[in-house]
Amino acid sequence: MGAMHPECPQRLAAIDDWLLASGLDVALDRIEARKAEEVELARAHDALYVKRMLDSLAQCEGLGEFRALDPDTIAAPGTFQAALRAAGAAVQATDLVLDGLADNAFCAVRPPGHHATRREAMGFCFFNNVCVAARHALDVRGLSRVAIVDFDVHHGNGTEDIIANDSRVLMVSIFQHPLYPGSGAVPLGTNMINVPLDPYTRGPAVREVIESQWMPALEDFRPEMIFVSAGFDAHRDDDLGQLGLVEADYAWITEKLVHIAQRHARGRIVSCLEGGYNLDALARSVAAHLRVLAGI
Repeated sequence: MGAMHPECPQRLAAIDDWLLASGLDVALDRIEARKAEEVELARAHDALYVKRMLDSLAQCEGLGEFRALDPDTIAAPGTFQAALRAAGAAVQATDLVLDGLADNAFCAVRPPGHHATRREAMGFCFFNNVCVAARHALDVRGLSRVAIVDFDVHHGNGTEDIIANDSRVLMVSIFQHPLYPGSGAVPLGTNMINVPLDPYTRGPAVREVIESQWMPALEDFRPEMIFVSAGFDAHRDDDLGQLGLVEADYAWITEKLVHIAQRHARGRIVSCLEGGYNLDALARSVAAHLRVLAGI
């Protein structure tokens, strides 16, 4: 998105470097993401929005130009391919897990997705990767109930907009409030547990609200698959928010989700990278997340 933009290619490079340096890379299977198809994107987004966005991104690619969609969200020549593969990765991971070819999956993707609404790109996001995957699981693969878990420091307003009052989906989230995009304090639907957190809330308080509010709702809902909007910008070292999580907190959250998945969803989890902009903290936090998912 341009020099000095926090949503930068170095984010994925930092994750890769840490996985190699820590030795965790050898325990993981890597699969190159396919591109999402227009019909797959349209299960989560308005069909006209999808067409217009694809046309606009293709123009940026063809002309080699940058195009600002809002002050934070800039389409670059490479965004067309990246956005299609980010959403495609989430769908492909869903199929791999449902087909028993993977126990679970983490999609190391850019751009992120949870701010993309049905009809609007915003907050670095063009297509809502998690919602595209969740709707694929429901509408194509025949699942009846899926959960979306969002622990990014920013409220997943796009996800909420897309799945509000869809009784097949339970969304549980934590986020700093007030903070961009300023939503979430009043849920849009009855199928979501939003937990706004005050700035400088630290791990013990976060664990308490997850234990008391997320876990009973997830147990009652009995999801057949869990999708994770895995944003790591609630880390205490990340300058885009003021929460105080550390790697151990992300491991603890992941353990809780694995427990729910084992009880109700045959262990099926698909996690998609959202935020996380301090490169060192991002890499360490992703590794902590993956160690639990991989069971090592």
